[in-house]
Amino acid sequence: MKRTSRSKENSTPRRAINIPLPFKIGINQILIAALIIASFIIGSLTTKIQYLEHQTNSADSKSGAQAAAQQPNQPPLPAPGQKVDVSVGNYPPKGNQNAKVTIVAFEDFRCPFCERLFTNVEPQLQKDYIDTGKVKFYYRNYQFLGPASVVAGNAGECANDQGKFWELHDYLYKNQPPESDTSMYTTDKLTQIAGQLGMDATQFRQCMDSHKFDKNVSQDLADGQKAGVQGTPTLFINGIPVVGAQPYSAFKTVIDKQLAK
Repeated sequence: MKRTSRSKENSTPRRAINIPLPFKIGINQILIAALIIASFIIGSLTTKIQYLEHQTNSADSKSGAQAAAQQPNQPPLPAPGQKVDVSVGNYPPKGNQNAKVTIVAFEDFRCPFCERLFTNVEPQLQKDYIDTGKVKFYYRNYQFLGPASVVAGNAGECANDQGKFWELHDYLYKNQPPESDTSMYTTDKLTQIAGQLGMDATQFRQCMDSHKFDKNVSQDLADGQKAGVQGTPTLFINGIPVVGAQPYSAFKTVIDKQLAK
């Protein structure tokens, strides 16, 4: 009877690997040391994480309190279509006093989007609605882009004091420099412009120097904030807010709905 041959794997004798005892002890010592170090690192990380969480929670609580204290008492912008009660301010309107639709525009003379509205939208509004007696258009100061804006707002008030508000209004938008350039918004420069527009330059300068209409400019800003204005331009069409230098069609849609009522 023949013996079945073993496979090569089975026929190969297995030899035990003898590791010298000192080498075994060395490996064990390394493993123990590594475990001790790992435990120390994990413990340190846990402590640090707990500390950072405590610091973060404390900082969050503190910053939350500060944010609440610094948050201006200003209502949010009304929802689209929500009517807001807005007064017309101090400037005379463009258009028929008896027009069915009233537009109150909160703007900053230095705002580039207001200039865009003036250039791209207002001429068509003038032609289609203001000149036809359907709309009256009021301007209100929302001079929030810094001290130069406040100076420009005062200039508008001083021009209005001489019956020349809309002349200065148009000039400031037609000649608006980049927002970073405030060289136009000084008493000297604005007085020169007032003279060019037919105003009494001496009277205009005295008006500017006396800050005669600071209160009016501040009141316009406060009224805008109360109405929920958060940027310029913001127009209220019979109290319905339309925000930004939107296409003419956006304003036309709201105006036509108000005229249809």
